[in-house]
Amino acid sequence: MNAYSRAIRQEFRLAVVALLAAVAAMGMPSATFAQSYPNKAISVIVPFPPGGGTDVVFRLVAAKMAQSMGQSVIAINKPGASMIIGHDALAKAPPDGYTIGLYSTFDRTFFPKLPFDPFKDFEPITLIVSVPLVLVARPSLNVKSVAELVAAAKARPGKINYASIGNGTPHHIAMEWFKSMAGIEMTHIPYKGVAPAVNDIVAGQVDVMFTGTSSAKPFVDAGKLVALGVSSPKRQASMPSTPSVAESGYPDFDFVTWYGLAAPAGTPRDIVSRINHEVAAALNQPDIKERLATMGFVGTPTSPEEFKAFVSAWVQKSSHIIKITGVKPD
Repeated sequence: MNAYSRAIRQEFRLAVVALLAAVAAMGMPSATFAQSYPNKAISVIVPFPPGGGTDVVFRLVAAKMAQSMGQSVIAINKPGASMIIGHDALAKAPPDGYTIGLYSTFDRTFFPKLPFDPFKDFEPITLIVSVPLVLVARPSLNVKSVAELVAAAKARPGKINYASIGNGTPHHIAMEWFKSMAGIEMTHIPYKGVAPAVNDIVAGQVDVMFTGTSSAKPFVDAGKLVALGVSSPKRQASMPSTPSVAESGYPDFDFVTWYGLAAPAGTPRDIVSRINHEVAAALNQPDIKERLATMGFVGTPTSPEEFKAFVSAWVQKSSHIIKITGVKPD
């Protein structure tokens, strides 16, 4: 080895040592911070009004997290604009682990001008629940099955209206996909969340909607709503007498929505891991599992990497549905 080669190798070794030292130095504040985390209340932005099924589920999980972490976990409801208001607030929050949020995805095909990047501006933490939807109708519409709704819609094109929790939300996309499969026309009425939409159907001001089984079940049991079909391929244990849309003549219909937790981009990795661990521990507790089952939710904790891959796969499916249906904001 000549002197030139030896010099190059020596410079390389010194550069590597310097790089490792710099990385270690950058990691020290994060590690120190993680050891003291949390030392104050954690705020969780919920992009829905209070009272919806997902809001209720998160509050159950938050109570368990507060017990194990020794700090309050406070839900802050920021509804509106199809969850965009809440997600924008989360994207702009300090990446310190003290502001996280309930997260669902946005499709660039539907929302080309979002004030945040749905992938780059968030740090995935974990999937929390999968949420089968149920197609419900007001009793005075006089339809008791998917087939009867389709017949009524074909007899009166565009006269039957349906609610969603906002433009581009899973509830909206699910109905547009069903309309496309069934070859029917209905008029979309977007709301700011589940609770106001369901309340208006119960009051007879809206005709039908896809909503979470937890939001629908109390009203179905009380005779204030009629359950026509669930969006999952198979019937749900919480509503065993309600057939799936798939078994009602549309075998390719399979639509289950979901909600997870995310943090602002740049939140320290060890903080993300700590929250991930706490949520998984909460979801695996027997009383939480039982409560979720009675509400029609499926607890599905994941690693941050699994959640990121899940979101990517979901966006591909959602984009496909949006393109084949041609659905646009109302």
